[in-house]
Amino acid sequence: MGETARTVRTTCPYCGTGCGVKARVAPDGSVSIEGDPDHPANFGRLCVKGAALGETLGIEGRLLHPEIGGRRASWDEALDLVAARFAATIAEHGPDSVALYLSGQILTEDYYIANKLMKGFIGTANIDTNSRLCMASSVAGHKRAFGTDTVPNAYEDLEKADLVVLVGSNLAWCHPILFQRLSAAKADRPGLTVVTVDPRRTATSEISDLHLGLAPGSDVALFAGLLRHLEANGRRDADFVGRHTSGLDAALAAAEPWTVAAVATTTGLDEAAVAHFYALFAAIERVVTVYSQGVNQSSAGTDKVNAILNCHLLTGRIGREGSGPFSVTGQPNAMGGREVGGLANQLACHMEIADPAHRALVQAFWQAPRMAERPGLKAVELFEAVAQGRVKAVWIMGTNPVDSLPDADAVRTALAACPFVVVSDVMRTTDTTALAHVLLPAQAWSEKDGTVTNSERRISRQRAFRAPPGEARPDWWALAAVARRLGFGAAFSHESAAEIFAEHAALSGRENGGTRDFDISALAGIDRAGYDALAPFQWPWRAGEAATAEAKRFFANGRFYTSDGRARLVPTPFRAPAATVSEAFPFVLNTGRVRDQWHTMTRTGVAPRLSQHIAEPYVELAPEDAGALGIAPAALVSVTSPRGLIVARALVTERQRRGSVFVPIHWTDQFAGNARVDALVAPVTDPLSGQPELKASVARVAPWPATWYGFALATQRPDDMPADYWALARTGRGWRMELAGLDRPADWEALARVLLDDRKGEGLAFASYCDATAGGFRALAMRDGRVVGLLIAAREPVTASRDWLCSSFAAEEPVDVLGFLAGRPGGGCRDQGRKICVCFDVGAATIEEAIRREGLGSVDEVGRATGAGTGCGSCRPEISTILARQAAKEAAAAST
Repeated sequence: MGETARTVRTTCPYCGTGCGVKARVAPDGSVSIEGDPDHPANFGRLCVKGAALGETLGIEGRLLHPEIGGRRASWDEALDLVAARFAATIAEHGPDSVALYLSGQILTEDYYIANKLMKGFIGTANIDTNSRLCMASSVAGHKRAFGTDTVPNAYEDLEKADLVVLVGSNLAWCHPILFQRLSAAKADRPGLTVVTVDPRRTATSEISDLHLGLAPGSDVALFAGLLRHLEANGRRDADFVGRHTSGLDAALAAAEPWTVAAVATTTGLDEAAVAHFYALFAAIERVVTVYSQGVNQSSAGTDKVNAILNCHLLTGRIGREGSGPFSVTGQPNAMGGREVGGLANQLACHMEIADPAHRALVQAFWQAPRMAERPGLKAVELFEAVAQGRVKAVWIMGTNPVDSLPDADAVRTALAACPFVVVSDVMRTTDTTALAHVLLPAQAWSEKDGTVTNSERRISRQRAFRAPPGEARPDWWALAAVARRLGFGAAFSHESAAEIFAEHAALSGRENGGTRDFDISALAGIDRAGYDALAPFQWPWRAGEAATAEAKRFFANGRFYTSDGRARLVPTPFRAPAATVSEAFPFVLNTGRVRDQWHTMTRTGVAPRLSQHIAEPYVELAPEDAGALGIAPAALVSVTSPRGLIVARALVTERQRRGSVFVPIHWTDQFAGNARVDALVAPVTDPLSGQPELKASVARVAPWPATWYGFALATQRPDDMPADYWALARTGRGWRMELAGLDRPADWEALARVLLDDRKGEGLAFASYCDATAGGFRALAMRDGRVVGLLIAAREPVTASRDWLCSSFAAEEPVDVLGFLAGRPGGGCRDQGRKICVCFDVGAATIEEAIRREGLGSVDEVGRATGAGTGCGSCRPEISTILARQAAKEAAAAST
């Protein structure tokens, strides 16, 4: 009998939703991906990134072997060097001279070993994570209010609420499956009210009944005013507040100045809109407030969190079905990292490094020789210490701080000068690996084995379904191997992720008895078979308890984890963002994610369809601002801050608030010539959480004086990019490129050959045309009768039908050469327009035509007619926008 396909249940490696995935591995090794209908996070749904996971499994660009100084080395040689350099640095300069910087994309077992090694055996708490950039303010706010870092809710509360308030959360693009669950609930129950609070109108705003486009950084004023309103209108739950909270008087005193009028003045909102929001929150009993990076990534992030928590505590709307404050995490295992003490100010299992009893408990459990006694350096501080020479050896694991940290150029300079840098990564070439003395090949998503925890505290297995290529190894394995070389062998003798998880579970129950929120001691005795079969579960799961599929919530009984068991209402005086706009820097710069990309694109950047929606970095501007600056749509612009300058494409949209600009975080030096936006961001942090202010830097915007623009297709990535501006992305058969220059090339054909020649001239047929009068140039490269490259250049931004060109370039059949040179389809071919639905390859022009032709009036009708929006559903907000735009056009035409 022949081999049969096998199916492996695992978990998506993108956002903190934690969707279940089924990977079907065929006998030939090919893999197909689908959502797991039995996973309680997504019930089979996947967003476009998750659906495209099968396209990210190739080994092109992978780091396959350890390297020392750029040369291949053995694992033994590399690990011996890492251990020796760390040991020598510690011996000469002390434990605080070394550091680890981790990622919310590594697994809980990796995090656990790293935390144990640094805090319990090396004796320093200089171990932090890029989750510091993501959810640290939520952690700090939770601890102030609840006594511990507890997310009280479950996802089903989004569906059971009667009012959902989304604050600083573009759920549609950043947590698409949660957005789909909320959208479906609203469709089933039209009375479910949605409010979005965000300076921008985002895709999430499409389902909102009320959008509050407040001034950047003014959230505390809005929610302090809400607290005042709730108290003044008798919405205090007197029994809950009296029995289970403290601090009310001080919190109300801080909120007293925030009348509706004062809130409107500070937030820039209309008084009627503020009053309407307050009335909704006061009148509707079942309220869930979802908040994310727009709240956390702020120099006042912790106060923003507590301002929200205060409103729920005052009204007792916490711990109950359909009610509560809900922090949704940005990374797949930000929560798992928090659970094992991955942050510099934590210990494992939600214990506190500053608590002597907790330190003693963990030290005894680990039999550790030297426990860290104080919090370590938080992310921004850590790299400042590298720059100052206080940290002399750093190990970076699964993250790209040269691009993702604020003041990113300073981070690059610091690492370039650091005496010893180790980087564990999946990819050989990133902006951070370029600075490493030692590179260690890590296993990728499909090869890793362990657990992750999602935003509702649900722990799921990530299971390997492919053999690792080359010599890639688990991150925990590399850490434990170094620990053994440092002399800590007995404590780091684990042979599997299952053993690490069992140890973690046992520690969670040690001397707990309900005194700590995190407890999975029911799994302390789990063996390899039980671990392999482990189904998703929501913690806590204490020893002696039976497994249950029911949603678990915290605080319904009013018992919190503070010293007196009462929740704290915390005074939150308003503080504006640290930087203020000026004549020199008149814009507020906001940064964030786009729908189809992830972090610095080391994974998503290899999947061609994930670049179909947005293929280059952009700057989102309000029409009034663009007009005042003389910036036309699709022109190139510079964005300058006191720290640097980037260049990106102008996206002029009424969704943007005047005086603000938005730039995505994803583009690095691997994908664009100058678009690392975090290089512009000041390293200002929240004084409590250490989380940087990534949403409110200052900048100026100006037209970038290009004299020519270009669009190109090539089967190979060029070795050199002969343009002052460039951005490239994968397409079906190679690369697509956007180009521009400050000076017109002296030799167009030479430039074209650099871009398009896939084999250095062998057998290449090259045709070109230069229109000296119009300033245009076109070139076509062919080999064996097939197009292998195209360049279209002009004095203005190129208006070619890019999606048609890309799809034609990728097709097996011969292209329409004349149409290709013209940049648009001819004859009976049709241009679909800008790609909207990536799942079913549907463009904006196709949707617009179907709406006009068939009189479509809803997203579902568009889906039935074109297929758009019927896959992952991430494009449904944009389809809704197209419908509204078409309706407005028809109304305008009817009135003339």
